[in-house]
Amino acid sequence: MKTKPVCDPRSAFFDSVADKWDSWHDLPDLALNLDACLAQFGMQEKEVVLDVGCGTGNLTMALLRRMGLSGRIIAIDISKQMLEQARKKVGDTRVTWHQASAGKIPVGAEKIDRVLCFSVWPHLEDPNAVSKEFYRVLRPGGFLHIWHLLPRDKVNRIHQEADPSVHHDRLAPVGETASLLKKNRFSMISMADDKTRYSITARKEELSS
Repeated sequence: MKTKPVCDPRSAFFDSVADKWDSWHDLPDLALNLDACLAQFGMQEKEVVLDVGCGTGNLTMALLRRMGLSGRIIAIDISKQMLEQARKKVGDTRVTWHQASAGKIPVGAEKIDRVLCFSVWPHLEDPNAVSKEFYRVLRPGGFLHIWHLLPRDKVNRIHQEADPSVHHDRLAPVGETASLLKKNRFSMISMADDKTRYSITARKEELSS
């Protein structure tokens, strides 16, 4: 499926750092932390998963380690260069890549079992519209996970000190994000906003019988 390229200051910034991105991270430690998070989520091998803001594919690789041959990942990012890095690194036919924004996901309604937003939520232009879009693509009973492996104040400080295109990409208090998701018909499963992490797990309710 072809998608329209997304051009804005954020995508230009992430394009400019894509070839350096992995060198700024301890990838073995990141892999261990992502594996631990995914183990808590209770993923099934056959799920269809949406990786939002997939970047250079580090979460995508962690997801593949937990999936069976019939599992599928739809990975989206606004940055063409980040996607190119991810494609070169991952190289697995269970992944479909799209240059697309979270506000306009190239997926039909109720096709996704689980939406994963790792270290991307503050960069989303319109969280309210994005929440509605997540609800649209999730199957009844599907899950939404939003999380960072850093405390909220550190995430916000990093953005304030980074490129001007992300200066105002603020990670809201977890209660504020939860209220937004509830307004868009999600049910909260768990929340954390402390000195070590930020996380929300929400669910699109099953259809009434």
